[in-house]
Amino acid sequence: MDIPHFLFGVLGNATALFLFLSPMVTFKRIIRSKSTEQFSGIPYVMTMLNCLLSAWYGLPFVSPHNILVSTINGTGAVIELIYVMVFIVYAGKKEKGKIGGLFAFAMGAFTAVALVSVFALEGKIRKLFCGLAASVFSIIMYGSPLSIMRTVIKTKSVEYMPFLLSLFVFLCGTSWFIYGLLGRDPFVAVPNGFGCGLGALQLILYFIYRRPGAAPDEKPTNNDGLNMEMSLHKAQLDKPQATAKVDRDDQV
Repeated sequence: MDIPHFLFGVLGNATALFLFLSPMVTFKRIIRSKSTEQFSGIPYVMTMLNCLLSAWYGLPFVSPHNILVSTINGTGAVIELIYVMVFIVYAGKKEKGKIGGLFAFAMGAFTAVALVSVFALEGKIRKLFCGLAASVFSIIMYGSPLSIMRTVIKTKSVEYMPFLLSLFVFLCGTSWFIYGLLGRDPFVAVPNGFGCGLGALQLILYFIYRRPGAAPDEKPTNNDGLNMEMSLHKAQLDKPQATAKVDRDDQV
């Protein structure tokens, strides 16, 4: 047994589990407010698809000596499925249709890959086909938060880019990148190397745009946002009244 390879596989399992569980804070907020607000459901659907394909790729009859890839990704697929279902329940009508359609596409893509690999391919060709599919959707999964990163830059706020999610994207990508290098498996190393780099970019954005003095993942409450909106609205209403008062004084 290659000890370093095994150890980084175990580390990859641990960091990936934390990655899969880190959105629990976000979903507690969604359930409490009964709204998905401005959170995106795309990362959860793409992560679910990536987990399904990666778990399939790690199975012994597809890719020998990669059982650690299957164990954590099988667990992750179940967790992400729960997230997707909760998101669909609380999403608005337009977002519900969008995420529902993406979910149907994800399940169809996985089913197609599994059926083709079992009934049409074998040996190295099967590993190549499943490895390419898993790699493509791993890169898409890691790239799915790009829309949120754009929102962070546009609004100069990290409210909708949770710190823990960004941290564990970086740690998970790094662990599996090294695991893939040690095992000389490009289908593991390449997409996770991409994830490592993207996770680092998310962390950089977080520390650029986080509010000074705020703890990681500290977000303004809904009441704070409501009070601020009410204050702005009141100021807009008061301004014309103040102007009218001045005009009346001038006339006098």
